[in-house]
Amino acid sequence: MTGLRTRSRMIYSLLRPILFRIPAERAHNLTISALGMAPRGSRAAPEPALAQRVAGIAFPNPVGLAPGFDKNAQVPDALLGLGFGSVEIGTVTPRPQAGNPQPRLFRLVEDRAVINRMGFNNEGSDVVAARLRQRLDVPGIVGVNIGTNKDSTDRIADYAAMTRIMAPIATYLTVNISSPNTPGLRALQDEGALDALLDAVLHARGAINVPVFLKLAPDLEISDIDAICRVAMEKRLDALIISNTTISRPHLRSRHAGEAGGLSGEPLRELALQRLRDFRKASGAAIPLIGVGGIASADDAWARIKAGASLVQLYSAMVYHGPGLARQIVTGLANRVRQEGMSSIAEAVGTE
Repeated sequence: MTGLRTRSRMIYSLLRPILFRIPAERAHNLTISALGMAPRGSRAAPEPALAQRVAGIAFPNPVGLAPGFDKNAQVPDALLGLGFGSVEIGTVTPRPQAGNPQPRLFRLVEDRAVINRMGFNNEGSDVVAARLRQRLDVPGIVGVNIGTNKDSTDRIADYAAMTRIMAPIATYLTVNISSPNTPGLRALQDEGALDALLDAVLHARGAINVPVFLKLAPDLEISDIDAICRVAMEKRLDALIISNTTISRPHLRSRHAGEAGGLSGEPLRELALQRLRDFRKASGAAIPLIGVGGIASADDAWARIKAGASLVQLYSAMVYHGPGLARQIVTGLANRVRQEGMSSIAEAVGTE
């Protein structure tokens, strides 16, 4: 298995210069097509020391694929075959939408980063729900990230509608109110708006026992974080995902540094880690946290877990490290647990 991973890394290092000659969005679409045609890979054997139970869900390992890669639920099982413990599809909106004009996805190679202003482009809830229903009996954790249409006149109603549609067919739901690419969306993170939104979502969920997660921006003030944690705990949300892309621009070297949109990848790492610490402190560790942003190695994932994350997610790092990254991180985390003399990675959560 180690030899296979090494060969995979070598192959990707040879292919990457060719892929990087192709515009980023087109290369992404080609990757989805290739995964759809490839033979189904065998999933990694569960690592008992890495198993995590969050929101009543038994995750075989804590490394998940963040949303944005498989927006339309085209290849979730192929992605689980890459070694991810979970895959989050979406963002999905009630009606199909084209998103923002192209180009809208940029590789910042010198910074190992990505800027996107996709704008919730997706095929809509009917198409995505039909695909998810076809795999209902297939094992594997597939969460659904839900959003609102850009031209919606009632965004809260959109989230409620998406909850009713997706709750019966998702392992968990993520309410995404933190994308910077839908104007006004982040205003739903304000305490009053968030309270009303979550009431609508939880009412729409009804008696269906599907966990609800909330995805938040890294560009929040401490007072915002305190207010969000109060609402989340009052509503008994199942987890908070920290964080989405950032609108801030740390020092960047790429010629694409001035592009509008959300920044992800290596430059987001320290900001996302600090926001995770802030949410851990504000919540008093009373709600599970999922760490996202700038995770590209087992060391990065371990730092997020020690800072309070029960699970982690990644996406942008795959652009630079290839499809074998999930297995590399899983192996590295398993080794780290053994080195620390722990029986379970759960023992490391919040020990920073």
